Amino acid sequence: MNSPLHVREFEKRRSEASPLVRFMGVQKSYDGTVLVVKGLDLDVTRGEFLTLLGPSGSGKTTCLMMLAGFELPTAGEILLDGRPISRLPPNRRGIGVVFQNYALFPHMTVAENVAFPLSVRRMSRDVIATHVRRALDMVQLKGFDQRKPAQLSGGQQQRVAVARALVFEPELVLMDEPLGALDKQLREQMQLEIKHLQQRVGVTLVYVTHDQAEALTMSDRIAVFDRGEVQQLATPTELYEAPRNAFVAGFIGENNRLPGTVISADGEWCTVKLEDGPVVEAVRVGEHGPGDGVILSLRPERISPLADAGRHANRFPAIVEELIYLGDHLRVRVSGVGRSDLVMKIPNQAGDLALRVGSSVHCGWRREDVRALKDDPR
Repeated sequence: MNSPLHVREFEKRRSEASPLVRFMGVQKSYDGTVLVVKGLDLDVTRGEFLTLLGPSGSGKTTCLMMLAGFELPTAGEILLDGRPISRLPPNRRGIGVVFQNYALFPHMTVAENVAFPLSVRRMSRDVIATHVRRALDMVQLKGFDQRKPAQLSGGQQQRVAVARALVFEPELVLMDEPLGALDKQLREQMQLEIKHLQQRVGVTLVYVTHDQAEALTMSDRIAVFDRGEVQQLATPTELYEAPRNAFVAGFIGENNRLPGTVISADGEWCTVKLEDGPVVEAVRVGEHGPGDGVILSLRPERISPLADAGRHANRFPAIVEELIYLGDHLRVRVSGVGRSDLVMKIPNQAGDLALRVGSSVHCGWRREDVRALKDDPR
């Protein structure tokens, strides 16, 4: 996730700047009946890295394609730097785009691929050469200019696609699942490279992914999409620590979902009777009252085996059902609070956590670490 200092700097910049992109009541339907995007109102701040995150079919890619000009809104308007662009063709928007498959021309060299946006703008040969050299240096591909795409690795091809999107110095760059074809290690490396490049160049970047870890790593803000609507728009820290509903809590990071019924509510706190389980205290998210069904959201790393069970407001006995060793931490599934699928993540600090399948443990969590969210009947 981004550092607190970077988040503060971004928030200050966002409060002072007018949006570069504005979606105003944008809707999209392909068949005239079903809305893929429903009344979207969304601002993109100059210089920010905004990620559109969500499962397949949630509307995130459709929003990106409308911004790029490859799809037309059914209703509403999109503004770029205050100008309506919904009826403007893609080549007149001045937006850089990077696709998942990179869309490089196989018969062209790296330099020719990067130069393509400048060539169609009929720039002079000397100006093109200068811009191409600068763009390749920017993505650390100096000396690769005469190679063909087939002679490059996946990560190098991705860098060429980024250089081509940046070579004509656009204010806005769009990326649609650009790392999906890379292996895990290279994907994680490229996440940081793209983020650092965006910060260095200062370009506004709108990024689409379904990978929540990728979104948390790279973004200033994340718009979480589901069923054509933004469920929450916030910084990575806010989304993880303070999800507004059960969908966001479940989609961002691993999460224990504990259904229950509110017994009492007082201000920001409530007590909840878990299904087939005990009564627990939780943060009240919304206007839940006695008798309302809720979903408790509890991160696995916030549950701990307790040497002293009295330290936490919520505590219970449990039985260890499964242990999975993951190097830096242990994933522990226990039976407790009326469930057999409660998951804990315990840091591996000593090398031997002394837990065994079938052993009894006392577990607990602070009341501020569990959130009572509106029950989502999906």
